[in-house]
This record gives sequence, C-alpha cells and structure tokens, in this order.
Amino acid sequence: MAARASGNIRPVERLNNQQILDAGLGDWRKLSQPLHARYLIPNLAEAVDFVAAVAKVVEGDSPHLEMRLAHGVLDLSLCTREDGLWVTRTDIDLARKIGAIAQANGLKADPSAVTQLEVGLDTAHEDKVGPFWSVLLTGSSDNKISDSVFDPSSRVPAIWFQNTRDHDIPRQRWHFDLWLAPEVADERIAAAVSAGGSVIDTSGAPSFTVLADPDGNRVCVCTAMGR
Repeated sequence: MAARASGNIRPVERLNNQQILDAGLGDWRKLSQPLHARYLIPNLAEAVDFVAAVAKVVEGDSPHLEMRLAHGVLDLSLCTREDGLWVTRTDIDLARKIGAIAQANGLKADPSAVTQLEVGLDTAHEDKVGPFWSVLLTGSSDNKISDSVFDPSSRVPAIWFQNTRDHDIPRQRWHFDLWLAPEVADERIAAAVSAGGSVIDTSGAPSFTVLADPDGNRVCVCTAMGR
C-alpha cells in the first residue's frame, strides 16, 4: 500500500515485513517501525570517523537516519516519515550503504542487541485521549498519526492506542510492547519467566507473546516475524 501523495510528490512504497526480511540486511533488524542497527565502537575517534563517512553517503537522505552514541555502541535507525513511520526502498538502500561503510571501517555489528520500547494504551476514546498524550509527551497535538503518537526526535517511546470497549471493572490499560530481534526473543522470554514472570498467551507467537510479572502486569514481547 502506498502513502498519500502530496501535490506533485510521488507516493512512497511501504515495504511489508516479509519484503524487508527478504532484503537480507545482515546488520539490521526490523522492529516496530524503523530498521535498527547497533555497532560496537572501540573509542570516540572511531565513532567520529564512521559518522563522517556515513554523512558523505547519506547526503540528501539524512532525514531518514537517526544516530545515538552511547558507551561503547552506536545505535542507528532508519525509516521514512510520511503519514507515519515506514520502511521504503530508500531505507533499504541506505541500510546497505551504511553496512558497507561499517565493514570498511572494521566495525562489528551486534544486531541481536537492538531493542525498541512502545507503550500501548487500551481506550475506547482514542479521538479524545490521543491529542492529550501527543501534546503532553511531544509538545504538539500534531504528532498523533493514525493510531499512534510519534515524537519527531524520538525523545520518548511511541504510544499506540489499542481500541477497546468501555468497561466498569478496573483492569490494566497500559502495557509495554518490547520489540526484540527474533533470534533472542525466546531466550528473553525464558529469562523473564525464570525471574518470576509467567506466559499468558502464545497464540500470536512469534509476532507477539504476552507475559505477566508476579503482580499480573502484562507486557508483549514482539518481533517482526509472522506479521
């Protein structure tokens, strides 16, 4: 499905998860919306060299790319922001170019370590609560797109609104969606169960598995598989 065209701008092709997986991006993993990669950075000087090399290649496509430097690692994400956050052919091409630069610079990727946290809110009143959370978390009500709130600079996790019916009996409305690389999801679930959690629902696996902590608070462990 293509995004809406604006004026004379051609719509972009939104790639589905299977198309992204078929692209064979070894350093990258698709989580909720963007592609994510993590590179191990021996020191700040090498990080600067890598970023400078990437900047020369990315050029006009820089709005697609986010970089975050932390202790010993550089986290990158790629997506197209048009009526939401989507992966397109441009993002796939950029991911390949960045992977080649990392290899040329001798950097090691750690794709199994990528993680994305989303927050889900069950509500029967998305039209009312959505603008509130958008302006509170991002400073503008314009950042609610479709069923989600996206901060333009990714300062806070995305929030998405899960449609539900009104109900009188109190129940958990908020839940975390923890997005992981598919190859580590089962191990993380097992570790959470060993730490006192329980598996509530596996009917959506490997797309998502519902866990609960010892108090019954629920969380979904999500992957891009099976979607």
